[in-house]
Order: sequence, then C-alpha cells, then structure tokens
Amino acid sequence: MRVLLTGGAGFFGFHMANALVEQGHQVVLLDIARYIESDYHGPVAFHQGDVRHRPTVDRLMAGVDAVIHAAAALPLWPRQEIFSVNVEGTRTVLESALAHGVRRLVYISSTAVYGVPRKHPIEEDDPLEGVGPYGQSKIMAEQVCQEFRQRGLTITIIRPKTFIGPGRLGVFQILFDWVERGKPIPIIGAGHNRYQLLEVSDLTAAILRALTAPADRANTTFNIGAERFGTVRQDVQALCDHAGTGARVWPLPAGPVKAALALFEALHLSPLYKWVYATADKDSFVSIERAMTLLGWRPRYS
Repeated sequence: MRVLLTGGAGFFGFHMANALVEQGHQVVLLDIARYIESDYHGPVAFHQGDVRHRPTVDRLMAGVDAVIHAAAALPLWPRQEIFSVNVEGTRTVLESALAHGVRRLVYISSTAVYGVPRKHPIEEDDPLEGVGPYGQSKIMAEQVCQEFRQRGLTITIIRPKTFIGPGRLGVFQILFDWVERGKPIPIIGAGHNRYQLLEVSDLTAAILRALTAPADRANTTFNIGAERFGTVRQDVQALCDHAGTGARVWPLPAGPVKAALALFEALHLSPLYKWVYATADKDSFVSIERAMTLLGWRPRYS
C-alpha cells in the first residue's frame, strides 16, 4: 500500500514509518516540523507542510491507499492552536481523503479523552470528559471522524496510552537523565496506583493490523496499552534498579505538588499539562480486549 502518514517527523512518526517500510509499504510523510532523516530506515518521501493547508494535503493524497493521521498540536500549545490543528486539521485530512477515493484511515487519538476516569479498566464506550483544551480537542476530532464514517470512510480511532521506546524525549528524557545520574526520582503521591504505559512497537503493530483488517472489524475505536503493568512506584523503581545507578523513587505529597504544577502551567513553565498531573497519583489503565478480539493484536511488552 501507499500510506500517507501525517505527523511523521516526531517520535511516533519515525517508528511508524519504519514499521510500514519493513512491511513493504510505500510511505509519504507530512509534518510541519523538520525531519531527522537518519531516524528513518528505508525509502520514505519527506514533505514539510501544514495539515490545515488543503492544497498541500490534496497534492500528497493523490495515489494514496490509506492514511494514518497522527499530526496534532501538543498539549502545552496555545488553546486556539490546539483546536485549529487537532479539529480543523483532522477535517481537512478527511475531506481530502474522501475526495481522492481513499477509504481506509487510522486516526491517532488519546486516552486523554476520558479525563479523570471514575472506574477501571476504562472501556471504549465509557463517557468522554477530556481535561483541558487537548483532551477536549481530541473528543471533537473523534466526532469529525464519526461524521466521515457516515460518509463512507472506514476510520479506525486509536486511543493509545502514553507510549515509550527508543528516541522518546520530552519529560521522559528528563526522567532517563536523572536515572542515569543516580538522582532521586520524584513521583506524585505514594505511587501505589496502577498506571499503564505502552511500548511504541506494540502501538505500531496495532495500527498495521487496523490498516489490513476487514472494514467491519476496523471501523471502530480501540484502546491500546500494555497487557502487563504494575504500580507507578514498582515500575519506576524497576527502571532505576535496571540502570544500577543508585537512583531511587522519591514520593511527594500529591496535593501540594498538583497545586504547584497548576501554578507553573498557568505561567507556561510546566513540562506537564493538567491531565498528566491530575491523573499521576490515580489508577489509569484501559481495557484492550476489543483490539485483541477484533484485530487479533496482543502487546509483546509490559
């Protein structure tokens, strides 16, 4: 297949592109950010542009068999930009796909759509109560996807847990740096809450399954996360022990830390946005039964 991958320049993008190339697919990348071409292990077509710019999207959509739409504004971006990119950008991509006869699309959403959940495991049909502009914009983008399903597109909505793997930067880069240096690792609360993550190769495997699954199985929404996971304290300490640097978990009282992070976020100084720190001391895990049943997918990594 010839696959258009939006948001192809980031951590997820190069892992997804490499997985597609390994399966023999042709890959066309679109991202507003700059590419680090050495991250890509095969022949891919690099294009820089904005998913909201219809002429650019139309040009790249020609001859495409399927689309993976992962381009999104980051949670700490300005509110207006988040809604513009995540909602209107999604509409532009879907309109172009429909106009060019592309009938198979995978949309990368987020478990942020669930907000601070009331029960676990979270299932795909549970209420959506996104926290902050990012979570709300993802809900609205999913509604756009549902609209285009009614117009004939087969759209798989993927709601991945936070995914990690080689090349993951951001707040995880800070974590790994502190572990390497043997520093105390602060966590919000006692760390006894179960918190599910996801290895990036398990995410790309689920998406590959969705691209080739029969339409009646793929045209729905899937939670994607690890099948095996522990508590925050267990998992972070296991990372520290594996590194062997003497780093240890440092639990901090949840209330004061959350209040401080809320202030830092208001001042645009926080590396975390509200949904992340609001759920950091709470259970957070989803059911992956639907994906295992309908896609025949199963995560390899804890």
